[in-house]
Amino acid sequence: MSKMLNRIGMLALLGIWAAAPVVKAQTRDEMFKDKPLTIVVGHEPGTGFDLYARTLARYLPKYLPGKPSVLVQNMVGASGVSAFNWLGSVAPKDGSAIAIVAFTVPFAPMLGHAGVRFDASQYNWIGNMDSSVSVCAFSKASGALTFEQARQREVTVGGTGSSGPLSQSSTALRTLTGAKLKVIEGYKGSASVKIAIENGELHGVCGISLSTARTQYREAFDSGDLVMTLQLGLEPHPNIKNVPHVYQYANTVDERQIFDLIFGAQGLGRSFVAPPGVSLERVTILRTAFEAAMQDPELTAEAQSAQLDLRPQNGDQVQAFIERVYAAPREIAERARKAVKP
Repeated sequence: MSKMLNRIGMLALLGIWAAAPVVKAQTRDEMFKDKPLTIVVGHEPGTGFDLYARTLARYLPKYLPGKPSVLVQNMVGASGVSAFNWLGSVAPKDGSAIAIVAFTVPFAPMLGHAGVRFDASQYNWIGNMDSSVSVCAFSKASGALTFEQARQREVTVGGTGSSGPLSQSSTALRTLTGAKLKVIEGYKGSASVKIAIENGELHGVCGISLSTARTQYREAFDSGDLVMTLQLGLEPHPNIKNVPHVYQYANTVDERQIFDLIFGAQGLGRSFVAPPGVSLERVTILRTAFEAAMQDPELTAEAQSAQLDLRPQNGDQVQAFIERVYAAPREIAERARKAVKP
C-alpha cells in the first residue's frame, strides 16, 4: 500500500512539474527592461549627496541593459543609517535599488552607534563619485578664523545626529585635538546648518565635503563670511592651499590609525552601494555602468558646471577599503569609538 501511495505521490509531482509554466531565464538585456532603478538618498534634498545622486541618475541609464528609468528618492533618518538599514533588510535584492549615504554610515557599527543592523563589508559597493576631503569652516562672528583659535575659544557647530558626518567629525576633533567645539544637533543636514549659520544660531560647521562647500556655501565663502580652517581626509586636497590638514594632530602610529578610521574614511565621500544578496552578475553590471558613466563627457561637463568634484573610485576599490577598515584591530576601533562618543 505504501509503495502505491509513493508512486501516486511521485506521479502527482510529475504532473505539477509538467503543468507548471516554464520560467525563462532573463537575458542580460532584460534585467532592467521593465523595472526602474531606484537610487535612495539617505539625506535631505539639496545636500551634496542629493546633487550627486541626481547627476548620476541622468547618465547611468545609458550604460545599463534595457536603459531603465532611474528614480531618486530621499529617505531621511538617523544621518543616513535608516536608509542603509532599509537597503539591507527591505530593498529588493535584484539590483534595482542602490543608495548613497554619508561616509560615516558604513562604519557606524564599529563606532558603537545605536540602531545599527548591518555589516557594511557584506554590502555590494558600486563605486564612489568623489574621493573627497571635508572641511571645517567658521564664520567671522565666531572670532575663530583659524582652527588653532578654535582650540582657545568655544565655537558652536551644527550636527544632524551622533552617526552623521557633521556631528561625528566635530566630536572627534574636540576629543582628539582639544578644539572647543560645542556641537548643536538636530539639524536635517548641511542645508539646514547653512541657514542656521546665516541666522547667527551657529558659528560654523565641521565635516562638510569640499563639493558642498563650493556649491551650497559658495556665496558665504566668496564674501568672506565663512573661512575654511581645517581639511579632513586621508590626504590633503591638491587644490586647497594654506588650509592645514587634520593629520598634523596625529602624533603616533596608533593615533594615525584612529584618524584613518574617523577622518580617512571621508575619502568615500560620494559612494553608491547595493544590498547584500545581489547576484555577482548584477553587481558587475552596475559597477561597469557606473565606471562608464564616470567617463561620460556630458556628465563630466555638468559636474564641472555645478562645481561638483569628480575623483571617482571603482566598486572594487571601495569594497577593498571597507573590508580593510572592518579588519582594524579591536583596540583601535575601541579608541575611535570613544573619540566620537558625544
